[in-house]
Amino acid sequence: MKPCWISCPACQHREALNYRLLACPACGSPWLDAVYDYEALRAHWPEQLAQRPFTMWRYWELLPLQDPANILTMGEGGTPLLPATNLGMMLGRPHIYIKDERQGPTGSFKDRQASLAISVMKEQGLTEAVVASTGNVAISYSAYSALAGIKLWAFLTSSVPAEKMREVALYGTDVIKVSGTYDQTKQVAADFARRRDLHLDQGLRSLAAKESMKTLAFELGEQLGAALDGARPTHGILPGGRPFPGAGRGGAGPARFRAPDWYIQAVSGGLGPIGVWKGFKELYDLGLVDRLPKLACLQATGCAPTANSFARGLEVAEPVTNPRTLITTVATGQPGMAYTYLRRIILQHGGTMEAVGDDESFRAMHVMAKMDGLSVEPASGLAFAGLFKMVSAGLIRPEEVVVVNCSGHTFPVEKHLLGDSWAQSLTVGKAGA
Repeated sequence: MKPCWISCPACQHREALNYRLLACPACGSPWLDAVYDYEALRAHWPEQLAQRPFTMWRYWELLPLQDPANILTMGEGGTPLLPATNLGMMLGRPHIYIKDERQGPTGSFKDRQASLAISVMKEQGLTEAVVASTGNVAISYSAYSALAGIKLWAFLTSSVPAEKMREVALYGTDVIKVSGTYDQTKQVAADFARRRDLHLDQGLRSLAAKESMKTLAFELGEQLGAALDGARPTHGILPGGRPFPGAGRGGAGPARFRAPDWYIQAVSGGLGPIGVWKGFKELYDLGLVDRLPKLACLQATGCAPTANSFARGLEVAEPVTNPRTLITTVATGQPGMAYTYLRRIILQHGGTMEAVGDDESFRAMHVMAKMDGLSVEPASGLAFAGLFKMVSAGLIRPEEVVVVNCSGHTFPVEKHLLGDSWAQSLTVGKAGA
């Protein structure tokens, strides 16, 4: 068995990997981390990576899956790191890079999460599962569930664009449209899973979700090491097939890593930056990078519990009960423990939480398409709008290295492919009714 444990940061309790554990059995804390035998990896891991294809599964030793036979992959990860040449010239910030997660199998960075989460479901022998989503997670999980032969029920808020709902349905997932907020939708999904005794994807509380996102950090570290020292191409090798088949990178030396000064991402609950931070912290503890990045978490002003609470100095996020944004993929009104975790990191290591308007996001989408040829989803537009705001405020210095997560691209499914009965609708009643 691969060395992997579950650890509780609150009380230091540790035990063997247990996928079903959702809280610390010693102190009850809901925040658990996967930890590994880092000392065994310290000396030889960079050399081993040099022989592997550039997909997220090259980092196998630091992912919580025991048997590689259970890996479900469609080439996720290994996405390009693009220098934002024209944008950098316009902003006077020449070291801006874009992690182009549009290149994933279903067009978003959630393919990383789905690949690991569904692989873990397969390892547990699960055949049916439930997920709540604002769009991208449901699309990714549907694709990988189809590959695994797992029946999926997807609960989506009715504000999710119909194009995304149709793509979920195209994979054979049962779609339930909920007329309520995302937080209400998550509760409806949880009630449904409990009544039917089905596996419920736990999002941030799932080890697979957090651990999958740290592969972004590992890739960024390698790609920046290449981009800034000229040793290797910034795109790595094209993804392909099962983990570690065939030759690696044509005789390249050991992987060299570098962390950026800033990592910028639009957030809903905050899972992405949390996973990325853990990845860079592991690289730092392994002695592979000499710094930890500052995190910038961007939200839409119409649903910005994280940014608003941070600006007010709150230790616990004040929820937004009535989100008012057209960017539905980030419309989480209650970030919960994710906010507290990210706030602590930013206060200790630097960074910011900012809100920008929908109109600013849409303008940023136009800028990125016309400036650097990138058509991005509205959530990515939020990240770029946040970048513009931070540069204008002087938060980012000209010499600093910045990475922006271009988290996804929308691929619409034609209406005529599915007919009229591809989803069920459910209206959540008002409290007390």
